Amino acid sequence: MKKVSKLSLTLASLGVFMIGLAGVLQYKAFEIEGNTVAYETVTMNDLSTGRVEEVKNQNKNETSIDTVDESNDNIVEDATTEEVVIEDELEDVKTYEEVSTVPVDPIVYDGLTMGQLADKLNRSLKSTISGKGYLIASYSLQLGIDPYMATAIILHETGCNGTCSRLVRECNNVGGQKGGPSCGGGSYKAYTTLDEGIMGYLDNLYRNYYSYGLTTPETIGPKYAASTTWASQVNNYIALIKSR
Repeated sequence: MKKVSKLSLTLASLGVFMIGLAGVLQYKAFEIEGNTVAYETVTMNDLSTGRVEEVKNQNKNETSIDTVDESNDNIVEDATTEEVVIEDELEDVKTYEEVSTVPVDPIVYDGLTMGQLADKLNRSLKSTISGKGYLIASYSLQLGIDPYMATAIILHETGCNGTCSRLVRECNNVGGQKGGPSCGGGSYKAYTTLDEGIMGYLDNLYRNYYSYGLTTPETIGPKYAASTTWASQVNNYIALIKSR
């Protein structure tokens, strides 16, 4: 009778131990699940079949997916921020695109551009020599001659402030130059074209007067003409040209 009681007591103790062990294993399974809402009860049978490892691996995979998603969110936010910075830089660059490309004519003489100087001379050049202001202005400045004085001498010698003389009309001689080939058998020189006559006159003014330091009507007059009033008449034409 005593032996039976001991066996029963032993079996009862073993049963209590197994129930306690099952409770511990169930608690561990819940701990493995972490903060997940759903979990499965683990029994002794699950322990032997590897169910606990399966639940553990599943939780690990879910944790890895959550981590990747958070990382992707950070990448998207960084990309958006970078695009905004690039747009701001492009807007700053646009402020430097408004550059004027309109050419500006330089001042060449007496506060005037070449075109303005030519127009000023043309207002006093009439008849045969009309419109030759640009040639006179540009070639005079090339040689270093005062274009006002050069034009004034032409007006005095040819009368082209009104109607040009026969010497201009027939022989293209605008400065009263002498030499050959002869104009009509006389002592005055003939030029093939009006442009050649103008440039020949300016070459003569530079070569025989300016290169010797004779650069004003007063210093040029005694050598250029016999008239004692030549210088004053040329100065009058200079004043007329400047006033127009």
